[in-house]
Amino acid sequence: MARGGSGTTVLVTVTGPDRPGVTSVLLGALARHDVHLLDVEQVVIRSRLTLGVLVESLGDPETLQETVEQAMSSIGMEVAVDVGADPGVRTVSSHAVVILGSPVTARAFRAIAAELAGQGGNIDSIRGIADYPLTGLELMVSVDRDDVAADAALRKGLAGVATRYGIDVAVERGGLARRAKRLIVFDVDSTLIQGEVIEMLAGKAGREAEVAAVTEAAMRGEIDFSESLHKRVEALAGLDASVLEEVADSIEFTPGARTTIRTLRRLGYHCGVVSGGFLDVIEPLAHDLELDFVRANTLEIVDGKLTGRVLGDVVDRPGKAVALRAFADQVGVPLEQTVAVGDGANDIDMLTTAGLGIAFNAKPALQEVADAALSHPFLDAVLFILGVTRDEIEAADALDGVARRVPLG
Repeated sequence: MARGGSGTTVLVTVTGPDRPGVTSVLLGALARHDVHLLDVEQVVIRSRLTLGVLVESLGDPETLQETVEQAMSSIGMEVAVDVGADPGVRTVSSHAVVILGSPVTARAFRAIAAELAGQGGNIDSIRGIADYPLTGLELMVSVDRDDVAADAALRKGLAGVATRYGIDVAVERGGLARRAKRLIVFDVDSTLIQGEVIEMLAGKAGREAEVAAVTEAAMRGEIDFSESLHKRVEALAGLDASVLEEVADSIEFTPGARTTIRTLRRLGYHCGVVSGGFLDVIEPLAHDLELDFVRANTLEIVDGKLTGRVLGDVVDRPGKAVALRAFADQVGVPLEQTVAVGDGANDIDMLTTAGLGIAFNAKPALQEVADAALSHPFLDAVLFILGVTRDEIEAADALDGVARRVPLG
């Protein structure tokens, strides 16, 4: 029986090489009979087409089947006709699961599928979203239970699979909420850029190893960030202020950083940085990337020399969350529509405040509280988590004349 009709439901599935005119031929065959279209779905994988059409036939379904089979045979396509097919209902997926790896093995995917099934999850659809610099797959999933505990169990189970197989897995709620993100904030050191600015400055004073040890302890959450910052800045006392410009000029962006910001701006995102680093170094790169917001610490300079002190309130772990809220309020974006990306314990409050918190090559303390964790050194993987595909990125770049597939950041 058809939905709401008196005819017979017929499902027609066509497969074969993708070429112009297949849909036209199939619909032309169906148009010779008294049918109502109920649903149409199509997917193309590496030039191989699968096209499904669900109809309600008010006439003789066997005659309809014969017409369709002849029409598809004439253009070299295979066809299966299921008369009396259960029309079912369209499924609204509850979650989006993104798998990223280099590579994603069949064993890893099988383990993901098994974990989903074990938690009552059904895979509604799968699509490839990236083949460079990582393989990316997006699974739309329906889960039986719909509560916070179920979400936590799903993330924990899939995170375990990701760890065992060396892949990244991100889980988000599906639907409009996923596509409503409008503001994103990045940490700077070891996230938007490679390396730690304060260690680069300390290198100018010959104290890089000493400062790096304090940085690592702070990133792991072993010592308070404000305390660690003051200790590290003291090591810079006496440096000529010109070193700030020297370090700013030597900064290298994380691979994919320019692509990420450029694409997010095209999508209408407000983009900013919140850093425990220093404005004198960060503002030039923020200007280069055309960022909307910048929040960082200010080094005291007297008579052209660094004093080893910081002016004003320190941008520390709580301060980063405060900055995120301030940016969101400034542009009128609810917190649930914000994204935060960082790598250390200092970013915990910011990531847990945002609607989506992404840990990027992060320390365990941050990975444990983040909504998603990325372990590969490509920042554009953030786009894949947000549902943007590599093809969409490259198509937009081509329109703007931007070089494709060149990992310059």
